[in-house]
Amino acid sequence: MSLRYQDIIEKTYDFPQDEFEVKNNELFFHGIDLKQIIKEHGSPLKIWYLPKISENINRAKEFFRLAMEKVNYKGNYTYCYCTKSSHFKFVLETVIDSGSHLETSSAYDLEIIKNLTNAGKYSRDKFILFNGYKTDPYIQNIADLFNQGFNNGVMIIDSTSELKKVDKLVDRPFKIGMRIATEEEPKFGFYTSRLGIGYQEAVKYYTEHLQGNKKHELKLLHFFVNSGFTDTTYFWNELTKVVNLYCELKKVCTELDTLDLGGGLPIKNSLSFDFNYQKMIDDTILYIKSICEEKGVVEPNIITEFGSFTVGESAINTYQVIDQKKQNDREKWDIIDSSFMTTLPDTWAINKKFIMLPINHWKEPFERVFLGGISCDSEDFYNSEQHVSAIYLPQYNKNTPLYIGFFNTGAYQEALSGYGGIKHCLTPSPKTLVLSEVKGGKLKVQVFCDPQSSDSMLSVLGY
Repeated sequence: MSLRYQDIIEKTYDFPQDEFEVKNNELFFHGIDLKQIIKEHGSPLKIWYLPKISENINRAKEFFRLAMEKVNYKGNYTYCYCTKSSHFKFVLETVIDSGSHLETSSAYDLEIIKNLTNAGKYSRDKFILFNGYKTDPYIQNIADLFNQGFNNGVMIIDSTSELKKVDKLVDRPFKIGMRIATEEEPKFGFYTSRLGIGYQEAVKYYTEHLQGNKKHELKLLHFFVNSGFTDTTYFWNELTKVVNLYCELKKVCTELDTLDLGGGLPIKNSLSFDFNYQKMIDDTILYIKSICEEKGVVEPNIITEFGSFTVGESAINTYQVIDQKKQNDREKWDIIDSSFMTTLPDTWAINKKFIMLPINHWKEPFERVFLGGISCDSEDFYNSEQHVSAIYLPQYNKNTPLYIGFFNTGAYQEALSGYGGIKHCLTPSPKTLVLSEVKGGKLKVQVFCDPQSSDSMLSVLGY
């Protein structure tokens, strides 16, 4: 008797799981009948499940509340959303309605803030962390918001040249933070992040340029590691350095009271995912408190800026297998009705894995396959799951459509694939020129298109 696809899933993993269950041979996600949605709306689809955003924001708040309560931590906790993960209006409104503040990274981000504020969705007393490298348009927008009364906005200095530029445009006192340039993970080809100010420079920069200046109030240090919150030597080593720096700076800068822990919490990327969020946050809070007590410094308030954790698990990409090709005696290619390169760019750009499951035919026998997109690019494929160098799906039958879903795809994929013209960090498309040769060897310069405007991006995003 042949094993069914459902049999191998249940033998391999603890299944069903909180968000997944199988009813009548079909996969349900948070109780949603995905096959019925596909039947009504066609394939391929991108589906957003907004309640998961609110759920994860509230989970994180509870993790930190409990961690601080256990050790009588004296600082408070603030949840911020890293907007570059997804800028869609329906996402931002859900995030704000769930009690989150915002962290931004580019000039056009602040056009979204202005839009939300004018619509009464975001108030001027909320936090905004102005992060990232500050281009002139970004600096102008930051200055505009400070001048409009965003008194809890914090401009996080990425480069020592940024503050002078903002200073000239702002007519009132404002809050600043300082990003610290952490070391990168050993796998990187360089030692130190290009972002932020070096550990050795931070105290000197404060004493020479900020101390005693009544217009600037240094409120926070920003710490970021690409690995996010992970129980690794790398994470603890970098956290140790930044907390020690905080304690050193606190002794000469009394207004400093906050540590911004950048880098996210991991999200579920396989059916065998097992991460103890509460323990990791407990350990982090206890560790910060212990260093501060040792140095005789009151522990800082904590801000996080979770992006993928906020929105990653709220979205699904679904496809139909439209054909199967047998290229040799061993390899079968299931061809989907879309392209991984254009809808899930992380799968080929950084070999990222998502949870992939069939939506129907769970009681059919299974087979090992490769998944191929419909583009003509050789890199347009998906060939392995997170912990297995293979993909198993129900056997293909050309007479009965097979639908598959990629789950937890809510962070970054639209921006990286250029959905509707949006880009990563809302970086605008540049002005484009076309040069042609005319008689006499002279060049004719024609403006093909002007730089992308904030209005065009906001329209795509639903504002």
